[in-house]
Amino acid sequence: MTVTPASDPCVGNLATPVNSGYFIKGLINNLPLYREGISPNFRGLETGAAFGYLLYGPFTICGPLRATEFQDTAGVLAAIGAVHILTLLFLLYNQPGKQPNIPPSDVTVNNPPSDLFTRTGWADFTSGFWLGGCGGAVFAWFLCSTVHVQDLFNIAAGVWSVG
Repeated sequence: MTVTPASDPCVGNLATPVNSGYFIKGLINNLPLYREGISPNFRGLETGAAFGYLLYGPFTICGPLRATEFQDTAGVLAAIGAVHILTLLFLLYNQPGKQPNIPPSDVTVNNPPSDLFTRTGWADFTSGFWLGGCGGAVFAWFLCSTVHVQDLFNIAAGVWSVG
Protein backbone atom coordinates (compact mmCIF):
# COMPACT_ATOMS: atom_id res chain seq x y z
CA MET A 1 0.00 0.00 0.00
CA THR A 2 1.44 3.41 -0.97
CA VAL A 3 -0.59 5.50 1.49
CA THR A 4 0.21 4.86 5.13
CA PRO A 5 -0.59 6.85 8.28
CA ALA A 6 2.37 8.86 9.59
CA SER A 7 1.49 8.30 13.23
CA ASP A 8 -2.15 8.33 14.31
CA PRO A 9 -4.51 7.39 11.44
CA CYS A 10 -7.32 9.45 12.99
CA VAL A 11 -5.34 12.70 12.59
CA GLY A 12 -5.30 12.49 8.79
CA ASN A 13 -1.56 12.97 8.37
CA LEU A 14 -0.89 10.37 5.70
CA ALA A 15 2.39 9.51 4.02
CA THR A 16 1.67 9.54 0.30
CA PRO A 17 4.05 9.40 -2.68
CA VAL A 18 3.43 13.12 -3.15
CA ASN A 19 4.17 14.50 0.32
CA SER A 20 6.82 11.98 1.38
CA GLY A 21 8.74 11.64 -1.90
CA TYR A 22 12.39 12.73 -2.06
CA PHE A 23 11.80 15.56 -4.53
CA ILE A 24 8.88 17.15 -2.66
CA LYS A 25 10.58 16.78 0.73
CA GLY A 26 13.74 18.36 -0.66
CA LEU A 27 11.77 21.19 -2.26
CA ILE A 28 9.67 22.00 0.82
CA ASN A 29 12.58 21.71 3.25
CA ASN A 30 14.66 24.14 1.15
CA LEU A 31 12.04 26.88 1.15
CA PRO A 32 13.06 29.87 3.28
CA LEU A 33 10.37 29.12 5.86
CA TYR A 34 11.73 25.65 6.67
CA ARG A 35 15.44 25.86 5.78
CA GLU A 36 17.71 25.15 8.73
CA GLY A 37 20.37 27.53 9.95
CA ILE A 38 18.93 30.93 9.00
CA SER A 39 17.39 33.61 11.19
CA PRO A 40 13.71 34.62 11.08
CA ASN A 41 14.70 38.03 9.71
CA PHE A 42 16.53 36.45 6.78
CA ARG A 43 13.60 34.08 6.20
CA GLY A 44 11.33 37.10 5.86
CA LEU A 45 13.83 38.98 3.71
CA GLU A 46 14.12 36.13 1.23
CA THR A 47 10.38 35.46 1.13
CA GLY A 48 9.54 39.15 0.76
CA ALA A 49 12.08 39.65 -2.03
CA ALA A 50 10.49 36.84 -4.01
CA PHE A 51 6.98 38.24 -3.46
CA GLY A 52 7.93 41.81 -4.37
CA TYR A 53 9.86 40.70 -7.44
CA LEU A 54 7.04 38.49 -8.72
CA LEU A 55 4.23 40.96 -7.99
CA TYR A 56 5.76 43.72 -10.12
CA GLY A 57 5.12 42.06 -13.50
CA PRO A 58 1.38 41.35 -13.20
CA PHE A 59 0.68 44.78 -11.72
CA THR A 60 2.60 46.46 -14.53
CA ILE A 61 1.42 44.40 -17.49
CA CYS A 62 -2.20 43.82 -16.41
CA GLY A 63 -2.82 46.97 -14.35
CA PRO A 64 -5.21 49.77 -15.29
CA LEU A 65 -2.35 51.98 -16.53
CA ARG A 66 -0.84 49.25 -18.74
CA ALA A 67 -1.05 51.22 -22.00
CA THR A 68 0.38 54.49 -20.68
CA GLU A 69 3.84 55.80 -19.99
CA PHE A 70 3.09 55.47 -16.26
CA GLN A 71 2.79 51.67 -16.28
CA ASP A 72 6.23 51.11 -14.74
CA THR A 73 5.63 53.54 -11.89
CA ALA A 74 2.13 52.23 -11.28
CA GLY A 75 3.44 48.64 -11.23
CA VAL A 76 6.15 49.31 -8.66
CA LEU A 77 3.79 51.34 -6.46
CA ALA A 78 1.10 48.65 -6.63
CA ALA A 79 3.61 45.91 -5.78
CA ILE A 80 4.90 47.92 -2.81
CA GLY A 81 1.29 48.54 -1.74
CA ALA A 82 0.55 44.81 -1.87
CA VAL A 83 3.68 44.12 0.21
CA HIS A 84 2.45 46.67 2.76
CA ILE A 85 -0.93 44.94 2.96
CA LEU A 86 0.71 41.53 3.44
CA THR A 87 3.00 42.99 6.10
CA LEU A 88 -0.02 44.40 7.91
CA LEU A 89 -1.63 40.94 7.87
CA PHE A 90 1.57 39.43 9.32
CA LEU A 91 1.50 42.06 12.06
CA LEU A 92 -2.12 41.26 12.85
CA TYR A 93 -1.32 37.54 13.05
CA ASN A 94 1.27 38.24 15.75
CA GLN A 95 -0.83 40.58 17.90
CA PRO A 96 -3.88 38.91 19.44
CA GLY A 97 -4.00 36.57 22.39
CA LYS A 98 -1.57 33.70 22.48
CA GLN A 99 1.70 32.78 20.79
CA PRO A 100 1.79 31.83 17.07
CA ASN A 101 0.99 28.19 16.37
CA ILE A 102 4.09 25.96 16.28
CA PRO A 103 3.55 23.29 13.62
CA PRO A 104 4.54 19.77 14.70
CA SER A 105 6.92 17.57 12.75
CA ASP A 106 5.18 15.67 10.01
CA VAL A 107 5.93 13.50 6.98
CA THR A 108 7.17 16.36 4.78
CA VAL A 109 8.92 18.67 7.28
CA ASN A 110 11.00 16.78 9.82
CA ASN A 111 12.17 19.73 11.88
CA PRO A 112 10.12 22.96 11.63
CA PRO A 113 12.01 26.02 12.92
CA SER A 114 11.08 26.75 16.51
CA ASP A 115 12.65 30.23 16.52
CA LEU A 116 10.21 31.50 13.88
CA PHE A 117 7.03 30.67 15.77
CA THR A 118 7.53 33.00 18.71
CA ARG A 119 6.38 36.61 19.03
CA THR A 120 9.93 37.92 18.54
CA GLY A 121 10.68 35.53 15.68
CA TRP A 122 7.48 36.39 13.87
CA ALA A 123 8.14 40.14 14.34
CA ASP A 124 11.62 39.66 12.85
CA PHE A 125 10.13 37.68 9.95
CA THR A 126 7.60 40.47 9.34
CA SER A 127 10.20 43.24 9.28
CA GLY A 128 12.40 41.20 6.95
CA PHE A 129 9.41 40.51 4.70
CA TRP A 130 8.62 44.22 4.43
CA LEU A 131 12.19 45.17 3.57
CA GLY A 132 12.64 42.31 1.13
CA GLY A 133 9.28 42.89 -0.55
CA CYS A 134 9.90 46.58 -1.15
CA GLY A 135 13.44 45.85 -2.31
CA GLY A 136 12.30 43.06 -4.62
CA ALA A 137 9.70 45.30 -6.28
CA VAL A 138 12.22 48.10 -6.78
CA PHE A 139 14.77 45.62 -8.17
CA ALA A 140 12.20 44.27 -10.66
CA TRP A 141 11.32 47.84 -11.68
CA PHE A 142 15.00 48.64 -12.18
CA LEU A 143 15.60 45.44 -14.13
CA CYS A 144 12.62 46.00 -16.44
CA SER A 145 13.71 49.60 -17.06
CA THR A 146 17.04 48.57 -18.56
CA VAL A 147 17.53 48.68 -22.31
CA HIS A 148 18.18 44.95 -22.64
CA VAL A 149 14.97 43.86 -20.94
CA GLN A 150 12.68 46.62 -22.25
CA ASP A 151 12.08 44.90 -25.62
CA LEU A 152 11.12 41.63 -23.90
CA PHE A 153 8.89 43.54 -21.52
CA ASN A 154 7.13 45.26 -24.45
CA ILE A 155 6.51 41.88 -26.11
CA ALA A 156 4.98 40.52 -22.90
CA ALA A 157 2.83 43.64 -22.54
CA GLY A 158 1.59 43.31 -26.13
CA VAL A 159 2.90 46.67 -27.36
CA TRP A 160 5.62 45.33 -29.65
CA SER A 161 5.62 46.81 -33.13
CA VAL A 162 7.67 45.57 -36.07
CA GLY A 163 8.98 48.20 -38.34
